[in-house]
Amino acid sequence: MAIILNIETATTVCSVSLAKDGCILALKEINGDYSHAENLTLFIVDVCKQANLQLSDVDAIAVSKGPGSYTGLRIGVSTAKGLCYSLNKPLIAINTLISMTHDVNSSVGGQHPTTLFCPMIDARRMEVYCAIYDAELKCMKEVAAEIIDENSFSEVLLKNKIVFYGDGAFKCWEVLSKNKNAMFLDKIVPSAKGMVMLSEKAFNEKQFEDVAYFEPFYLKDFVAGKKKGENQ
Repeated sequence: MAIILNIETATTVCSVSLAKDGCILALKEINGDYSHAENLTLFIVDVCKQANLQLSDVDAIAVSKGPGSYTGLRIGVSTAKGLCYSLNKPLIAINTLISMTHDVNSSVGGQHPTTLFCPMIDARRMEVYCAIYDAELKCMKEVAAEIIDENSFSEVLLKNKIVFYGDGAFKCWEVLSKNKNAMFLDKIVPSAKGMVMLSEKAFNEKQFEDVAYFEPFYLKDFVAGKKKGENQ
């Protein structure tokens, strides 16, 4: 019976959940302009209060590892590692795109046997961080930073319906929606609630990270000088 603290800071969403045996005990989140440094610790304290638990009661810390914002990931992972050190708890890393896909798959996966899933996290201009998964979360197209145009995913869309979602999908709607096999879901963002089942599975299988050496999956090098709120 595991109690896991889940931390999601890969995008503008700052989200924390506390779960026991794959069931959410408490959730606190906000979608804003990268306010993670101000909110994350407060959210962790708040979910513990909601669940009437102490941090020392937690069995593991799970953190969204990316891809996503350099700054957001750095804050989330640094906080998670600090908690693991101080509490002597194991660290679990969850792929942000798979976490997003897990919940979407539960709601639309049965609509068509060959439906594929393409989570998109906004990068810059017409670029997104994305991957393609099947209904069993098997990776069909590796995570990459893609510049989207009318020819993107064209070969896959010939044979499969693809569900596009995430904050990067909206800006791709105009160039991809002309294909009848392209489907779009609105208001899907990374959340610590989407990490719960994945972190529980990782805990049971003892899929732990080396706290000393673990680094987020930045995907691209940090670019200095971005405006506040612009993905890095």
